Amino acid sequence: MKFFVDTADISEIKKINETGMLDGVTTNPSIIAKSGKNFLEVIKEISTILDDRPVSAECVSLDYNTMMKEAEKLLTLGNNITIKVPLTVDGLKACKELSDNGVDVNVTLCFSANQALLAGKAGARYISPFVGRHDDWGIDGMDLIADICNVYDNYDFPTEVLVASARHPQHLLSSAKIGADVITIPPKVFYQLYQHPYTDLGLNAFEKDWAETGQSIL
Repeated sequence: MKFFVDTADISEIKKINETGMLDGVTTNPSIIAKSGKNFLEVIKEISTILDDRPVSAECVSLDYNTMMKEAEKLLTLGNNITIKVPLTVDGLKACKELSDNGVDVNVTLCFSANQALLAGKAGARYISPFVGRHDDWGIDGMDLIADICNVYDNYDFPTEVLVASARHPQHLLSSAKIGADVITIPPKVFYQLYQHPYTDLGLNAFEKDWAETGQSIL
């Protein structure tokens, strides 16, 4: 499973990048707006940090013609830019055109397997179903992930299932069990993956026992 981080916080991206676990970054206009920085400058800086790993940069317009113009501009910000479009008629039209021309596209705001099927037919590189928002409505978001994976397997779509709106480590574990290709998570959730109380207890015991030896490796 690929780990993407869902943030526009440059310092957090650099920190997580240093762990060697980062496979990509997803952003959206809302995330970047919260940073208070220039949209294009943030995308360009993230692209530089990630080098050859994908950075999803989202079009902000809803009509096909303007989306295509925005995509053209976003693609100048780095050679690893993935264009992000909404799952709408115009969004999938743009997806098809971009994909046919060798551009990676991340189709976002997916809430049904039918929508995901359309994105696959449009040539999307990634489909981003939102599991957290399903949970908000009392619906198990993992059922959606399982349905999409099953549909894609049936027709051998190359589109990767990118689990979005993940809010806790259990979302990641459940997605991995199902076989999703990618998950995008906030930095907080990324660090939670390392944590377990028994790990902490074990480290405390090792530290105490080692200190009692009075020895040093260095």
